[in-house]
Amino acid sequence: MSIADSHNSTLMVIDIQERLASAMPQGVRDRVIEQVSVLLAAAERLSIPVLVTEQYPRGLGPTEPALLKKLPANTPVIEKTKFSSAKVEPVTEALQKSERKQVFLAGMETHICVLQTTLDLLKQGYEVFVIEDAVSSRAKGNQFNALQRMRLAGAVITNVESLLFEWLGDATHPEFKTLSKLIV
Repeated sequence: MSIADSHNSTLMVIDIQERLASAMPQGVRDRVIEQVSVLLAAAERLSIPVLVTEQYPRGLGPTEPALLKKLPANTPVIEKTKFSSAKVEPVTEALQKSERKQVFLAGMETHICVLQTTLDLLKQGYEVFVIEDAVSSRAKGNQFNALQRMRLAGAVITNVESLLFEWLGDATHPEFKTLSKLIV
């Protein structure tokens, strides 16, 4: 396992949509939106590509407005019905085109779409990092089980703060002061 490398990273935000988010426990929903906002700011400052997926938006609504406002310019928002984002053609094409081999996952629900995406990305040869404080499930037990499965399958389970400092790598990085202020 390697350390996160901002030059080899893609951030994928999976299905953080209005109706799905409203089904999450309030504190959990707020934490995920806050942490993903930090990730989006870091991705923009560090020129890390971002992909956003929406699971059946006609039924689950669009991506949370608070996150849509923070997406870096030209971020694709990809509609899907497959639970695994790694089986959605526009996602696989974007990943291949980027030639980046580390994929960082945030989103909902950990035990369904995040899990299936992780397993498929691992099979496709990507190094997958699941950002534990930026994913959620309606039931904590489901999330715990999914995180264990992903870890056993070979995914790196990390957190927002560790990830930001890995992406920066050095306190002399030009973005260090700006990004370190995002950690609450």
